[in-house]
Amino acid sequence: MKRIGVTGHRSIPGEVLAHVTDGLRELLDGHEGPLEALSSLAEGADQIFADIALECGADLTVVIPSGDYEKTFTDAGALARYRRLRGLAAQEVRMDYAHSTDDAYYAAGTFIADACDRLVAVWDGLPARGRGGTGDIVAYARGLGKPVTVIWRDGVERD
Repeated sequence: MKRIGVTGHRSIPGEVLAHVTDGLRELLDGHEGPLEALSSLAEGADQIFADIALECGADLTVVIPSGDYEKTFTDAGALARYRRLRGLAAQEVRMDYAHSTDDAYYAAGTFIADACDRLVAVWDGLPARGRGGTGDIVAYARGLGKPVTVIWRDGVERD
């Protein structure tokens, strides 16, 4: 079974959203054979990736950074999507952190990078805004020699 993990921004500007969705769909729909998709189900890229992966018949593995992770969702819609996707997961992995901290996010991101065969990054190419951000996980995966597919539109920056 091939494993594809995701890292990406929580905030995706409207002018790049269709490009991101199309890129993820092309990557996941074009895959042959059994597929496992790994995501932390954060708002934005993680949830979009998980939805598309499930549509494409992948088994979803969710990687929960901390015991209080649900409290980090300030948007009711994002929390509802998180709960729905979590309920559809084939497997759940929990990091050993009580609270959502940068270290917890870094642990979840590096777990995904370690476990996947390919990492897809919905990433504007800029440095991470905090430890465990997208830029950090891309650098970590590349340091492992993992293939990383970046999906973004040049010239667009996140909020």
